[in-house]
Amino acid sequence: MWPRLWQTARSEFPRGPRVLLYSHDTFGLGHLRRSRAIAIALVEAYPDASVLIVTGSPIVGRFDFPRGVDFVRVPGVVKLPSGDYATHNMSLDIADTTELRRSIILDTARSFAPDLLIVDKEPTGFRGELLPTLELMRSRGSKIVLGLRDVLDEPDALSTEWDRKNAMPAVERFYDEIWVYGLKDIYDATQGLKLSKSVRNRIRYTGYLKRETADWPEPVPNGDERSDYVLITAGGGGDGDWLMDWAISAYENDPTLTTPALMVFGPFLNAERRRDFEMRAAQFDAIRTLSFDSRLERLMLDAVGVVAMGGYNTFCEVLSFDKPAVIAPRTSPRLEQYIRAHAASTLGLVRMLPTLGAAGENRDPMVMADAIRNLPTQRRPSAAHIPGLLGGLDAVVSLTSQWLGRLQAAE
Repeated sequence: MWPRLWQTARSEFPRGPRVLLYSHDTFGLGHLRRSRAIAIALVEAYPDASVLIVTGSPIVGRFDFPRGVDFVRVPGVVKLPSGDYATHNMSLDIADTTELRRSIILDTARSFAPDLLIVDKEPTGFRGELLPTLELMRSRGSKIVLGLRDVLDEPDALSTEWDRKNAMPAVERFYDEIWVYGLKDIYDATQGLKLSKSVRNRIRYTGYLKRETADWPEPVPNGDERSDYVLITAGGGGDGDWLMDWAISAYENDPTLTTPALMVFGPFLNAERRRDFEMRAAQFDAIRTLSFDSRLERLMLDAVGVVAMGGYNTFCEVLSFDKPAVIAPRTSPRLEQYIRAHAASTLGLVRMLPTLGAAGENRDPMVMADAIRNLPTQRRPSAAHIPGLLGGLDAVVSLTSQWLGRLQAAE
């Protein structure tokens, strides 16, 4: 049974409101998990709603979805070390894959006929694949929203990226509102962008997206229901092997470190690296390992503290479950995590460990050992007392309700 997040806002739509969420998902889990949280909030508020997530994530089927939420999987793409993209599984070149994705998205939108389209982060989609759908939705009068995480990148890099993707004309033309899932007092997500007054008037800062846990009966993995462990997570894991290496090195170099730890590698960690980490971790009774669990919220709820890279979703969970956290941010290929961690540490929400290299090189195991050991007594994020910090999902529901109310009045 899914928890009631707030007072139900019942709809009088004859067929129930329809919401389409676009989550391009070329890498990691961030876009999908953010879209999923919003989808769950909307069906909690509107029990007769239908919410459909269009995603490129190869593991979307491993997540739980409540009644009212479903997904359409488009062919996946992966980013290569060179910065180029390639098709994930099929033997198609990237141009053919993009065209196939574009067609599936457009046909889905045409058939589903959403009242609201929420686009995660990419105004034109992957390689412009969303533009025909935006044209269709605009012609049909659907509301179109661009949803942005609290930090995209450092200002100069963000400006260059949006220029390269020709994003600004799309924002000007198609988007009714821009929802920033954070607080401007913490960071202005649009720094570096030359936004017109019209676009700036469409921006709504919602606060962070609060997470809840469903009433799952399963215990923590391996049948161990202990709740004194530190959770060490690298999110999707595709770029977090250095964090896992650093954490295991802490136990290898400090024999006095006996704090129990649960390490969740993430589904995209290289298989060879995972086997190496599992063998090293097996030498310590204090360390348990897990490849992936789609219900990370449950694992975090039971932990005494968290060590993470500081991606958006993990940060929201740290705040939601009020967990002491040590953040070791990635600084490449973008500075998003570093900016978020620095701002949060300045406000006393988390502790940030020094970043000494683009991939975590030359990190001191004893620094990590001290961080893990002290986590259970580190102060919690709630001690910072920041108003509206976790109001994001309430704001999303409220903004959606305003639009649906206008549609009802126009009928």
